[in-house]
Amino acid sequence: MKETSRPSKKPNTLFFSVSATVEGGFHFLVLKEISLKSEEEESMAEDFSFPSIDPINFDLAVVGTGLPESIIAASSSSIGKTVLHLDPNSFYGGHFSSFSLHEFTSFLQSQQQQPNEEEVKDSNSSLDTNYTEIELKSQCLYSDIEITSNASSEDLEPSRKFCLDLSGPRVLFCADSVVNLMLKSGANHHVEFKSIDASFIYSEDGNLFTVPDSRSAIFKDRSLGLLEKNQLMRFFKLVQAHFGLNESTLDQEKKRISDEDLESPFIEFLTKQMLPAKIKAIILYAIAMIDYDQESPEQCKNLVKTKDGVEKLALYHSSVGRFTNALGALLYPIYGQGELPQAFCRTAAVKGALYVLRMPVRSLLFDKESRHYKGLKLASGQAVFSDQLVMGPSFIVPSPPVLSPHTDLQQEISQGSILRDINGQVARAVCITRGSIKSNISNMLVVFPPRSLLPEQVTAVRVLQLGSNLSVCPTNLFLLYVSALCDDATQGKKSLHAAINALLKCSMSKNRETSSLFPNESEVVTPTLLWSAMYIQQLTKVLEDPISSCPMPDGNLGYTNILESTEKLFQKIYPGEEFMPEAKAPENVDEQES
Repeated sequence: MKETSRPSKKPNTLFFSVSATVEGGFHFLVLKEISLKSEEEESMAEDFSFPSIDPINFDLAVVGTGLPESIIAASSSSIGKTVLHLDPNSFYGGHFSSFSLHEFTSFLQSQQQQPNEEEVKDSNSSLDTNYTEIELKSQCLYSDIEITSNASSEDLEPSRKFCLDLSGPRVLFCADSVVNLMLKSGANHHVEFKSIDASFIYSEDGNLFTVPDSRSAIFKDRSLGLLEKNQLMRFFKLVQAHFGLNESTLDQEKKRISDEDLESPFIEFLTKQMLPAKIKAIILYAIAMIDYDQESPEQCKNLVKTKDGVEKLALYHSSVGRFTNALGALLYPIYGQGELPQAFCRTAAVKGALYVLRMPVRSLLFDKESRHYKGLKLASGQAVFSDQLVMGPSFIVPSPPVLSPHTDLQQEISQGSILRDINGQVARAVCITRGSIKSNISNMLVVFPPRSLLPEQVTAVRVLQLGSNLSVCPTNLFLLYVSALCDDATQGKKSLHAAINALLKCSMSKNRETSSLFPNESEVVTPTLLWSAMYIQQLTKVLEDPISSCPMPDGNLGYTNILESTEKLFQKIYPGEEFMPEAKAPENVDEQES
């Protein structure tokens, strides 16, 4: 994960794979590039005609270019499957996209409007009567949207200088499975990263303390007493010994945590280690990144077991120091999280996947006799066929009873098409500020443990601050991403507002107890909130039958759970196939370079 210079990103660039040629044994994709730089040009671009897709038969069709869909497309292409990847949008990424300020505002505002049922002229209406067409619909997964601006339009110009993540806050751990997948597939060649400079935890007395997440950080931390440092160091050594880090096999067996302890609640194991409340909060919420209040089992929706907790700690510790140019455990992609799905789309395109943006799917095609899925009817009127179908999380898919042979297919689907099952919700906020929370620190993570802000706050609140050195905002401005799992919009937004207000107050007061890692961080700084957007995002479940449907961005800081769900979905589609085979290095590299 090297950090190198990169030319400025073109605004609103679309790529359509329109043809492929083979020359000298090498497979070349011919890409048509359209750059939309203004609203006038955007309106002009609306007059384009839908491209005709050739061939029309594929092993896999994927609708939506979110991260899970893009990974499945890349993995399928890597095992030799023919893939058609469509997106009704004019941008890559779906719910994992990064937008300019204008695009971000437009997207959220569009979620508050009823979709227009526009009639699309059918340029190729002939269809075999053996198929039944089922209209494909979508559901809105965003609600309670509030956009507030305290700045003039000049303060936030140019809009295209912003890359706002729809699913923030989100980072990658240096040692997690997504980074390994990118290295294995070669997707890392299409995206660059910088490390998050520091992590802080909020205390109930209103101060921010540096998270002591390594031996050197513990040694330098001035907010911990000598006893607390020894307790934390001893616990970290216990976790490292359990996983055999720097230990022989014999020593590892002797120092493993017992099976009984591994199955017990993590909070009970921490208490058993005689750790004080302050140390437990650091371990639970700022390193293991646990969401729900573990101190209140009766109200906790996810009481974490010790085996899961120590695995999270091991991931964090393995991430620290993995890359020499990463300051800590966390990475963030330059130009925003939307670069990740694009990286996997490029990986799939190199393997021969065909990409078409701004191509809505009008309906699904089912065989009248077998009642199985067969293909898609596109907005252009063209029918394309595939053995398998994967769709993004917003689409409403036919319910399982569709395949019943005892009722009329068209009638049953019109009655049986179901909304995606909602599995909770997450409150998100994006803020633009002038000035950093901590002086001399651009990119940082702040964790508010449960009940540190409000008595009724049952989940942790996470805030990720990013600066212009990540090419996500203009110079002297900063982005704040805030999120918290919640049961309802009122509860979630209350926690977000409390966190934002606390940060602004924190930054205006001197903190003499913070770590000496950043000697100037106690200087008085006064960030100004210029703009904010707050919204509630639904968390949908993955659907596997009868048609595969991918997950929404979850409430976690990282991508581990999303990748696990994606891999499981891939194995369901192609049982026994290797998930993302390792990319082979180009042949005769030395000759080409010479």
